[in-house]
Amino acid sequence: MSIGAGSAMSLVLRRELTLSFRRPDQLLQPLVFFLIVTTLFPLALSPELSLLRDMAPGVLWVAALLASLLSMEGLFKSDAEDGTLEQLALSGQSLGVIVIAKTLAHWLVSGAALVVISPLVATGLAVPIEAFPIMMLSLAMGTLTLSWLGAIGAGLTVGLRRGSVLLSLIVLPLAMPLLIFGANATDRAIGGESAAGALYFLAALCVFTTSLAPLAATAALRITLE
Repeated sequence: MSIGAGSAMSLVLRRELTLSFRRPDQLLQPLVFFLIVTTLFPLALSPELSLLRDMAPGVLWVAALLASLLSMEGLFKSDAEDGTLEQLALSGQSLGVIVIAKTLAHWLVSGAALVVISPLVATGLAVPIEAFPIMMLSLAMGTLTLSWLGAIGAGLTVGLRRGSVLLSLIVLPLAMPLLIFGANATDRAIGGESAAGALYFLAALCVFTTSLAPLAATAALRITLE
């Protein structure tokens, strides 16, 4: 008996989350990397609060970008290697639904987790509490957009034995606007200025990638499976 697209998405999402929590090393790797990078900067530089506050937006966003890249290669690769991806594609459900569910699961265990712990590292970078809401909102939209971009890159490189370097070369140039406007939004929030313009741009990028990335990633996976 066939099931609806919503039920199929829910099942795949639940499966991905369950597998992620069964592999705590892969689950914690982006978080630990994010914490280490953002902690090393204050230790390596002057402990002066004004200097830490000035560099905080760039440090937070570069660390979040690199941490998200760590787990992107495995988005489809493990399922492609053991034949699960092919079975999912032959299950009668749209491959796009599977792509959306797997990408959302990736964001929940990496991007959303980074957003949750960002106030902890921001405190060490002398970011004022008043800037936390804007910082977390910008990081949430930015990391979700990164997950969609990563889905495209992972779909294009899933058939390659060493695709991590190529994946980075695909995703990093596309992520530069996120880095620029995300850091700008955080910087304006720290300075007590309006970050509306940067947030609107991040929201537009998030909507754009949410609309088109599943189609692009699905097309890339179909080429690989064929």
